[in-house]
Amino acid sequence: MTKILFVCHGNICRSPMAEFVMEDLVRRAGLEGEVLVASAATTTEAVGGDVHPGTKDVLRKQGVPFGRRRARQMTREDYAVYDWIVAMDEENLRDLSRMTGGDPDGKVRLLMSFAGEERGVADPWYTGNFDATFRDVQRGCGAILDRLARKTGGHGGDGQERNG
Repeated sequence: MTKILFVCHGNICRSPMAEFVMEDLVRRAGLEGEVLVASAATTTEAVGGDVHPGTKDVLRKQGVPFGRRRARQMTREDYAVYDWIVAMDEENLRDLSRMTGGDPDGKVRLLMSFAGEERGVADPWYTGNFDATFRDVQRGCGAILDRLARKTGGHGGDGQERNG
């Protein structure tokens, strides 16, 4: 089983969006028993809070199922448990490096790097553009799914060709 932890600043906008998008993609591809997905924050600022209303709105609009959840901060134990720790931006990478002792096992990557782009996903908390964030999250998660499908011998689920 491949275990993926999506991480952003507060765990209320981007990382739960990625968690729900990835869960939907995994389910559609029939890989539920092979992939575990979760999300967390690098800070404690929003711990205990639910998903941001803007994230819920865009997920609803795009037909991506989601549920109520409580934001949480990543722990050192998470580093041992998860195979891939997927950061949303450079600030998250810096925080994760500090939190993991420099990423000794090479588990931490930017989401968009799976899609062949070394850049972050804009934080809609500041931009207000949840649609643009969703497009990046969908692209990055789709590229992760393609990589997982190649690893498991499955299919990508949506028939779209991606880099990664």
